[in-house]
Amino acid sequence: MNKDKVIIFDTTLRDGEQTAGAGLTADEKMRIAKQLAKLKVDVIEAGFAGSSPGDFEAVKRIANEITGPIITTLARALPADIDAAGNALKGVPNSRIHTFLSSSDVHLMHQMKKDREAIMVMAVDAVKRSKDYVDDVEFSPMDATRTDPEYLYAILEEVIEAGATTVNIPDTVGYSNPKEFGDLIKSIKKNVSNIDKAIISVHCHNDLGMATANSLSAVSAGARQIEGCINGLGERAGNAALEEVIMALSTRPSFYNLFTDVNTEEIGTSSRLISSIFGFPIQYNKAIVGQNAFRHSSGIHQDAFLKERTTFEIMEPETVGWRGEALVLGKLSGRAGLRSRLNDLGYNLGDEELNEIFKAFKELADNKRELTDLDLEALMSEQHRISDTQTKFEVKTVKVICGNSSDPNAEILLLCPDGREINANSGGTGPVDAVCKAIDQITKIDVELTEFSVSAVTEGIDSIGEVTIRIEKDGSIYSGRGSDTDIVVASAKAYVNAINRFISIIDQSKKTII
Repeated sequence: MNKDKVIIFDTTLRDGEQTAGAGLTADEKMRIAKQLAKLKVDVIEAGFAGSSPGDFEAVKRIANEITGPIITTLARALPADIDAAGNALKGVPNSRIHTFLSSSDVHLMHQMKKDREAIMVMAVDAVKRSKDYVDDVEFSPMDATRTDPEYLYAILEEVIEAGATTVNIPDTVGYSNPKEFGDLIKSIKKNVSNIDKAIISVHCHNDLGMATANSLSAVSAGARQIEGCINGLGERAGNAALEEVIMALSTRPSFYNLFTDVNTEEIGTSSRLISSIFGFPIQYNKAIVGQNAFRHSSGIHQDAFLKERTTFEIMEPETVGWRGEALVLGKLSGRAGLRSRLNDLGYNLGDEELNEIFKAFKELADNKRELTDLDLEALMSEQHRISDTQTKFEVKTVKVICGNSSDPNAEILLLCPDGREINANSGGTGPVDAVCKAIDQITKIDVELTEFSVSAVTEGIDSIGEVTIRIEKDGSIYSGRGSDTDIVVASAKAYVNAINRFISIIDQSKKTII
């Protein structure tokens, strides 16, 4: 490996799915994995094979169908977890097992209830057992930044001796800061005698808002793998946002003297796809991928920018696949124009799929004078949401009566899993409440709506509205998303999408591991 290359390890499908309110179906995971391969990340952590039958099948499918990146799965330092990981990756040459174990005294005392010697034995045994399945093994001492340094050096030395090819230093609770974390990496390089036999990786959480800064400090100090998620998803406040660390290295090559093999032009597409599937909108001022990331409002800024772009832009928007003033299509546009624009956006459709999209495109164009790239991406996301759950419920028609002089009432027609179309009518405290209650009558699934939000895809009174809904069922949260020029219809689609995802995820969990 080139010593100046930084390996990009994407854990969106594993740690990203641990984001509160997230939950992915197998088809959704595959769509994300395909896009991550186009992004050319080096490693995809496809899931946690030992956690459930559904995750096992998803990891196995991704490992066998995705080419290019190394496919890895997480495993606790337990024989059953490692065996599940090994079986999921069976026969896949470009694969890795990533095993982990707590190492800080606070974790050992309160979570593991074991002493340091027992943990050391477990760590070594886990690496050795993993080596029985794959040559490429990564080990993570969880909560490394709060671990006694001398013990950390010792455990790293032992797992490398046992065969670990990558040692990951996680800032599991986002406790560290850039100077401290950089110094820790330097001390590991100095005090672990066999560290030259392994790659040093880092996995930083964002509890104090320093995950990106800590990751970059670590690579400056000698780490050569960064782990993170697109859009900074993950447990609690999330992980290092991969788009940020990638573009920091790309934009400041003379400072870091490092590079990645990532295709940065796929960053925008990856970000929007993952936002759509997870149901977590991207904040407008999010670095690199936010809607305002390359917009200039101040008159002084605009004046300078128009004279010389580099006065207020340190990156060219096109290098991250950012879409601003896009080509517009309208109701007079034909299939060829739609296909060409969708190809430019990375959607390569067959004739049958194009025909389905074209119908939806024409319906949308009747309600919206001009359609931009962002509208087309919202349209594609909506079609994927339908196709991913085609054996579940689908919204056919929505009729709502509401206003300040009448009681809200909704009439809903759903296509059901058995092929029947069922109609229901309900009142409510408002139009969305009435819609959801009518849907409940048809699905007969008792869920609680816990969150509702709506945003505009583009500017203007005729913009597509995107609605995000989260529902709770049996203590778990499921998110759904829907888009339409009518936000009440979008709300119905989002609610049904959340219910469909609940059904899909429950169905996956019932499958048997083979």
